[in-house]
Amino acid sequence: MAEWVASIGMEVHAELNTASKMFCRCPVAFGGSPNSRVCPVCLGLPGALPVPNRAAIERVARTALALHCTIARHSVFHRKNYFYPDLPKGYQISQYGETNPIGYHGSLDIRTSNGIKTVRIRRVHLEEDTGKLFHLPGGDSGIDFNRSGVPLMEIVTDFPPDIETAEEAKEYLVQLRQVLLYLDVCDGKMEEGSLRCEPNISIRPRGGAEYGTKTELKNLNSFRSVQLGIEFEVRRQRELQESGGTVLQETRGWNEGTESSFAMRIKEFENDYRYFPEPDIPPMTFDEPYIEGLADTIPELPLSRSLRYERDFGLSAYDATLLVAELDWAEFFENAVALGGQPKSVCNWMNADFARLLNNRGLPVRQSKVTPAHLVDLSRLIESGAISGKIAKDVFEESFDSGRMPSEIVSEGGRTQISDRDQVVAWCEQSVAENPQVLAKYRSGQESVAGFFVGQVMKKSEGRANPALVQEVLKEVLAKL
Repeated sequence: MAEWVASIGMEVHAELNTASKMFCRCPVAFGGSPNSRVCPVCLGLPGALPVPNRAAIERVARTALALHCTIARHSVFHRKNYFYPDLPKGYQISQYGETNPIGYHGSLDIRTSNGIKTVRIRRVHLEEDTGKLFHLPGGDSGIDFNRSGVPLMEIVTDFPPDIETAEEAKEYLVQLRQVLLYLDVCDGKMEEGSLRCEPNISIRPRGGAEYGTKTELKNLNSFRSVQLGIEFEVRRQRELQESGGTVLQETRGWNEGTESSFAMRIKEFENDYRYFPEPDIPPMTFDEPYIEGLADTIPELPLSRSLRYERDFGLSAYDATLLVAELDWAEFFENAVALGGQPKSVCNWMNADFARLLNNRGLPVRQSKVTPAHLVDLSRLIESGAISGKIAKDVFEESFDSGRMPSEIVSEGGRTQISDRDQVVAWCEQSVAENPQVLAKYRSGQESVAGFFVGQVMKKSEGRANPALVQEVLKEVLAKL
């Protein structure tokens, strides 16, 4: 039986977070009444002329620079000609050509199970979105043109593809989304369609020089569906090939309910679109000062930042990856460390309790009452032995809700950790004396029941006894009996 290898090209469409559409002043927003944000330009009415959105062009150029692309000094828009009900003009304004798009010949490094992998980017270009078809009760269909003309950035990987597994494809999308969020060019909400991925999938025998027929997969609205969809399509093509069937070059849709793909239409070839330069829009020119100015606005990106955290702070790849998932989260961590916080301690509190509380309250970190200074204050209380880890959790939750500093809460609430040895000895002796049956089990060799005595001591101290001291004293007390 032949061993098959997949080749996966990724086409990602990112809806740019501009205030207005690509070629008109209609507002961009998710939802709203159908056809409530339209004008003659985005409806494709005769005589309506497009005016390019400078903010959209700038967002695409910044993204291209972040992806190590060459920026075209001269770039033009093209008409992509095809018929579909959601395309009122009969063509889509897009970009075409190897070196004509705003950015080309770039790359994105991603983490994989085998280490860092470079995925080559073929082009980053700008186009307008189409309308959206709705199937109505009774068999009718409607079209909402609110989305028509919304600025879209398309990011296409190079050929031959560098991605060979569904897991790599998912990681590519995850890490590309992080880059877009860091640049603040797209909100990355796949469930709302502002980030869409359409993988092109083919298989060939391992070692074979000729690439197989590709299929394009649509309707993937989550990272999970991207991975499942590609895995299914690879499996479908393999079974088809091994049974003597033929893979068609087609567009297929993903059914989330059945976790399977279905045929939508035969996939077009580039020549079918009859691309030609858009006559109503003059060429764009990008000079060196403009490009350098944009490059200066690009922050340190997620992978570079996470590798630095591993190197400089001794964090694990897992912890570092969580910290850099969002720019605000990463900057919170760095600000806490800059204030004197121990990196590992700050990381643990952020990725566990802080993240849990933010998630439960539905808050972004920038809206939280907790600041980097709060975490540093809490860490110092623990390091000094003033409070135990258990008390710290309660203090942190109260600090999260009130915004008060942990040290203030501890000093006013009588929550300091008790490290008085005589007091701890008394509690340990009382706990052992009050539970003769458990003591008998301990003497018979069931040493694990010592944890019961620890719990009794913590109950007597209302959680304030120093846990390490309790363990030490309890061993001494039990050894004497």
